[in-house]
Amino acid sequence: MQKEKNSKKHKKHTHRASHLERKKFIAIQTKLYELSKMLNSNLETKLIVRNAMEAIVSLVDADVGSLLLADKEKKELFFEVALGEKEKTLKEIRLSFGQGIAGWVAENKQPLIINDTSKDDRFYKYADEKTGFVTKNILCVPVLSHENNVIGVMQAINKKRGNFTKQDLELLTSLSDQVAIALENAFLHEELKRTFMEVVETLAEAIEKRDPYTGGHTKRVVKYSLMIADQLNLNDKEKEQLKMAALLHDVGKIGIDDSLLRKPAKLDETEFEKMKEHPSIGADILGKIPQLKGIIPGILYHHEWYNGKGYPEGLAGNNLPWIAKIISIADTYDAITTDRPYRKGLSHEWAIQELKKFAGVQFDPVYVEAFINAFEKDKQQQSG
Repeated sequence: MQKEKNSKKHKKHTHRASHLERKKFIAIQTKLYELSKMLNSNLETKLIVRNAMEAIVSLVDADVGSLLLADKEKKELFFEVALGEKEKTLKEIRLSFGQGIAGWVAENKQPLIINDTSKDDRFYKYADEKTGFVTKNILCVPVLSHENNVIGVMQAINKKRGNFTKQDLELLTSLSDQVAIALENAFLHEELKRTFMEVVETLAEAIEKRDPYTGGHTKRVVKYSLMIADQLNLNDKEKEQLKMAALLHDVGKIGIDDSLLRKPAKLDETEFEKMKEHPSIGADILGKIPQLKGIIPGILYHHEWYNGKGYPEGLAGNNLPWIAKIISIADTYDAITTDRPYRKGLSHEWAIQELKKFAGVQFDPVYVEAFINAFEKDKQQQSG
């Protein structure tokens, strides 16, 4: 009878344990699926690695985690993401390949479980000393490219209950393969973006060289535009679009005759009407490229006025795209402060007074204020 009771208890306990294991397995698989979906749908490196590390720390039940990326030229690792309060401090640290546990993993392309860091000579104490954090145990795996080159190293630190296991290691190694693929795609995407931006910058310089009186104009318009963007707290995507639109805002001058661009005097009314065609020409040229759809408003409307008396369409007020409002101010400020064939450049103070005078007429007052505040902030930073 007692044996029968014990047998029932054992079966009940086994069933409960089995049920918990199944729940744990389902939870892990769900998180893995969500992570895989995120990795495959995003090309932003910073977002990829942060979300990946947060998922990994949760999956292996660790306190914190970090991902170090490889600087191939210097043979060093640097912290791209370090979850926890000390991220900023850790980002100042670099490890040589072979230095510390992460460096050993990078150099040997092999994973490590260290469940007592105090007994392992490879442990690099400097990071703990600098941050005040105490690393008790660590799980560390390499992130390898499809060509078996080291992209980086992933670490899970301080298991919340017990020690890291082989199952944790297998899980982290599996995840590192997914992270590697996502990072390679992201790096390729970023390289393509850099190349495209370099082509845009070269095109902008080529256009500018047709007009000997506007040397450096485009770069200054980009600089002033981004100063306004920072003051308005625009996001990275908006800043990227703004930079490209500012670089190409005068691309339509390709279609303007050299006799007008190089005229060493003020344009007459007929010539000016011809010059006014350049925003529409630029928008028409770039409109054939679907990827540049977001920057067209900055090119087409940067000569519109807030009161509707600009060109080419006479848009006004809130109908003016934000990107055009910014470029309009940056473009005008540079035109006032730089030399023209018919006059010398005027002072910064004069230009600011003009912007204030025409706020609500030619320019959006909110954007004028942002530009002035940006200049004041820049001036304070330089003097401080």
